[in-house]
Amino acid sequence: MKRIESIDIVRGIVMIIMALDHVRDLMHENSISQIPTDLNTTSPLLFFTRWITHLCAPIFVFLAGSSVFLSLKNNNDFKTTKQLLLKRGLWLLLLEFTVVNFAIFFDIRFHTLIVEVIASIGLGFIILGLLLKLSAKTIGYIGLVIIFCHNLLPIIPLAEHSVIRTILAPLFSPTLIPFLPGRVLIIGYPPIPWLGIIFLGYACGHFFALPSHKKPKLFLKVGLGALLLFITIRFINIYGDNEMWTAQKNGLFTFLSFMDVSKYPPSLLFCLVTLGIMFLLLAVTEKLPRGIQKITMVYGKVPLFYFVLHFYLIHIITLVMLLMQGIPWSEFEFAKGTFGRPKGIETGLSLGTIYLVWVFVVLALYKPCQWFGNYKATHKKWWLKYI
Repeated sequence: MKRIESIDIVRGIVMIIMALDHVRDLMHENSISQIPTDLNTTSPLLFFTRWITHLCAPIFVFLAGSSVFLSLKNNNDFKTTKQLLLKRGLWLLLLEFTVVNFAIFFDIRFHTLIVEVIASIGLGFIILGLLLKLSAKTIGYIGLVIIFCHNLLPIIPLAEHSVIRTILAPLFSPTLIPFLPGRVLIIGYPPIPWLGIIFLGYACGHFFALPSHKKPKLFLKVGLGALLLFITIRFINIYGDNEMWTAQKNGLFTFLSFMDVSKYPPSLLFCLVTLGIMFLLLAVTEKLPRGIQKITMVYGKVPLFYFVLHFYLIHIITLVMLLMQGIPWSEFEFAKGTFGRPKGIETGLSLGTIYLVWVFVVLALYKPCQWFGNYKATHKKWWLKYI
């Protein structure tokens, strides 16, 4: 299948941005103790540093769904596509709970297992594979219903410990589940809301098959429409997100409150603003300088390879940082979900230094991603479909 450059470019952009969030999460001086979007403690720059990375997961998930549509359109083989989706979905789940979880925590005993974006895509592939005989339009409608309606769940009057709430909670909202002595499963990315995004991405896959001269105008209309709907619903301040915006100490912080939408789970407003921006990016990809296009495609062609590699690199740099700050190896804490950083001891880097480390990480991964992208393009080994 011929690659769609606009998908690789946009995916590459968000993969680059994603590294900023993970460098901040593992290495920023306040990341262990403070929430970067908490308006009581954050600064505008820290808020923006976190907020801009909201784009990454929904765009990654949406474009994964679109790629499935394009693959099916190319081979027109439902059985083969279904089998590939089921196998790749199971592979991504296995990868999440082994290679990725270890990269996040460096805990060889896996005291904490976390469900994040890779597992969400894996589960999405499995369910999409089971529903593949449905029309793309039907799958798209299901996705829209999920995106627009899942925020109704918190307002449904259910008893705190009712059976229904116990069953639904891990599917719709972040949940912590103890499963063995001293071990927990964290549902960071509840599957149903993210399933809505991958379904919508699949249904919108046909956008990318349109003639080149039609796509920018369509992407622009959809993107502006989504952002206008976001502004309207957010301004009304009744529905669409678990947190309402409020007037703050000044206009800038009031704007930050307006933009502070929920990723866990991805609210309707979160989806509208992030996917709206995605469509605007898709609309302008062809107008970007060719050099920028080529650079971003290097990362966008090998997203899973980059995702795994960048986590290991960032975490190794984090451990080096701790050693340089005088923390002896015996005091590193890997079992408590703090990435090795001991609680109660000041560690970490300033926000300005975080940006420098981010640039270093992205540049350091350029050549490995370029090599692997070329390897995938010139080799037809079966296992390359899964990386």
